[in-house]
Amino acid sequence: MKKLLPVGVLVLALTAAIILNQQRGASAAPDHNASFVVNQATFIADGQARAMDVVPFVEGNRTYVPARYLAYALGIPENGVIWDALNQSATLTSTDGKTIIITVGRAVLTVDGSEQAIDAPPLLKEGRIFLPVRWLAQALGYEVGWDEATSTVLVGPPGSIAHKPANEAAPLPSIGSYENLKDLLANAQSRSGGFYNEVLVDQALTLRAPQSANQKAESSATGAAAPQSDADYSKTNIQVEGVDEADIVKTDGVYIYQVNRERVVVTRAQPAADMTVAGTLDFTGKDFSPLEMYVDAKYLVVIGTTHSQVYEPMYKDERQKRIGIMPPYSRNTVKAIIYNIEDKSGIKQLRELELNGSYISSRKIGSSFYLVTNQHLYYSPGSEIENPRPLYRDTAVKDSFIEIDYPNIKCFPDFIQPGYLLVAGINLDQPDQEASVSSYLGSGDNIYASTANLYVAVTGYRQFKEADQELLPAPYSSNVTRIYRFTLSEGRVSYAAKGEAPGHILNQFSMDEHLGNFRIATTQGDIWRTDQYTSRNNVFIMDENLNITGRLENIAPGEKIYSARFIGDRGYLVTFKTVDPFFVLDLKDPGNPAILGALKIPGYSDYLHPYDENHVIGFGKDTVELSGGNAFSADESMAFYTGMKMALFDVTDVNNPVEMFRETIGDRGTDSELLHNHKALLFDKDKNLLAFPVRVMVVDDSQAAPDSAIPQYGTFAFQGAYVYNLDLTHGFSMKGKITHLSAEDYLKAGNYWYDSDKNVARILYINDDLYTLSNSYIAANRLDDLQEIKRLEIK
Repeated sequence: MKKLLPVGVLVLALTAAIILNQQRGASAAPDHNASFVVNQATFIADGQARAMDVVPFVEGNRTYVPARYLAYALGIPENGVIWDALNQSATLTSTDGKTIIITVGRAVLTVDGSEQAIDAPPLLKEGRIFLPVRWLAQALGYEVGWDEATSTVLVGPPGSIAHKPANEAAPLPSIGSYENLKDLLANAQSRSGGFYNEVLVDQALTLRAPQSANQKAESSATGAAAPQSDADYSKTNIQVEGVDEADIVKTDGVYIYQVNRERVVVTRAQPAADMTVAGTLDFTGKDFSPLEMYVDAKYLVVIGTTHSQVYEPMYKDERQKRIGIMPPYSRNTVKAIIYNIEDKSGIKQLRELELNGSYISSRKIGSSFYLVTNQHLYYSPGSEIENPRPLYRDTAVKDSFIEIDYPNIKCFPDFIQPGYLLVAGINLDQPDQEASVSSYLGSGDNIYASTANLYVAVTGYRQFKEADQELLPAPYSSNVTRIYRFTLSEGRVSYAAKGEAPGHILNQFSMDEHLGNFRIATTQGDIWRTDQYTSRNNVFIMDENLNITGRLENIAPGEKIYSARFIGDRGYLVTFKTVDPFFVLDLKDPGNPAILGALKIPGYSDYLHPYDENHVIGFGKDTVELSGGNAFSADESMAFYTGMKMALFDVTDVNNPVEMFRETIGDRGTDSELLHNHKALLFDKDKNLLAFPVRVMVVDDSQAAPDSAIPQYGTFAFQGAYVYNLDLTHGFSMKGKITHLSAEDYLKAGNYWYDSDKNVARILYINDDLYTLSNSYIAANRLDDLQEIKRLEIK
């Protein structure tokens, strides 16, 4: 028997769905509905996803569905289907007594004893009988229609056919029950060969501002000083204007908030000469590890993880019978603790929102806060599922965890995975309003958010049956990125649409929304191959329903995307294998994206940042390309990275982009968090200011290897902040360096330096002062000449 296609494989990209409705009795309203998708091993019946062991297909412009599942969808009971192996025929009896006989290979239906000719006979395939949907549906009294926009066959009682509006997403089915969950997971695994704490922290924090005697007298009547509304201060480097991203350091222009080990340290930073620790939120021993946070004039949101031991029965079935007892297990959750910080003399905790699973990401839009997690399901065929229901805790409702029951868990039927994606939102201005929490059978890898929509992207892999290997020589797998869109409104989250694009994405900057269109950059294929299945890069443009409306494919074959950025009507890509092609894309016409120009230079950029509408800054690594000699054959070449590289690209002439300025830092081994995390960048065009943390490695003469051209790794020379002036006349001008390491630290360092608590992690400014932060110190320097004003030790 041939191997079956895994879940979600769409051969020839052909899909069709059948929506079925049935009347019970002459006067009853339709109470059955279902949908089948070609080559998909799940179908939907009465709003619930169901597993199939064979898949529908199209042949001769007719949609064929496995008889068992089609009969079930039409409301025919299990004992209403009788198979006659001798004659290869099946008799179907509906609940109202109508009898239909079908015979494999015979283009005839016998309906209540009368024969009716049909143009598509039932087929026997892989040991199963498949029925042509149209003829069986019509024989049972259904009306059949066709929705061209969605390639959907519509079946229902006479007069019930209605086309879905083009901008309306089909509702997602639910899991429905625990047994159905197991069936879905078992079916997905068999077809693919595998699958790709209730602690309430109740604290009040008093911030102590440094005060003179006169200030103390004044503050006793007016309360603690509020942040200056006219303060000039830097904010977290974010992707989308108006959509804040959490980080380990935030400032409101007076105070600096820092995630520092198991604490949030709050420092009164202004005036810089009087800088002092004003208070801490200490989570040591409270089963909560802070990761990052948000700060505005009213709220502090601290996001972290918890790990707690849970003792409870393994599982209760629908009849409330316990099935075994499971040993204690660790429940991992992501918790957001929300504080009101308007009164700095007494910050108060408002609420907690806690989701089971691991942290994907979050966003904050005004007073709306959104949190996304993955909860993995530990599942193996034939066994019970550990922690089968998703959990969340919302102290606006109750202090204990709430289980989301199976009828309320939605399913992406084309992508079954052993886990749950949890998406939650709250309105910070409504502390007593229940959180909006939804759960989906599946997972997410990256998120992108505009002010109106949240996009969750996850990469899946398609494997091919043996018959396809001549077309796709082994080993070959094709990956696809699925995108789910959710609408956002004042803390409420609603599923809106889903789509997919060939290939996988790099990170959140591979996605963008502009003027109602969604843009995504992907890499597909294998970079190590040299045939037609080598890697290639693409940009797809989708409408609000995530249907592809424009595509630009096969960019830079043999390379992969190292960075992407979408800015208005343009897109920028950096691909790399031995050199760095910097591509400028025209995205003004969503139906016809095009390459405007390209520049090939040594090195590559890991992160692209807009300078202005005609200039882009690239941060990455410099490289050297080596070929021939002792290390390689004459036709071989390989690129080796050396030091960190910055470049300013001029794209005024979009057809001929130019590298205006470049700056290299250190030698091989030099690294910066900026290359992996955009939030580590401080950039202000108006101040000509650019700064970031960096660890510098330098090769001296004693390390040179004269017999090898391969670049050597350097030895440790510096860790701290590099501060530059940047303008279009002079390019990158080193302003200075700030380190938190002492002379003794450098002497002890030797050839390598580790992740020390003295390593500078973030740089920010308030008014005319520049602040560098490590876990051990906050240093304030004058912005004009970088002279140190004060260094505050964080104990």
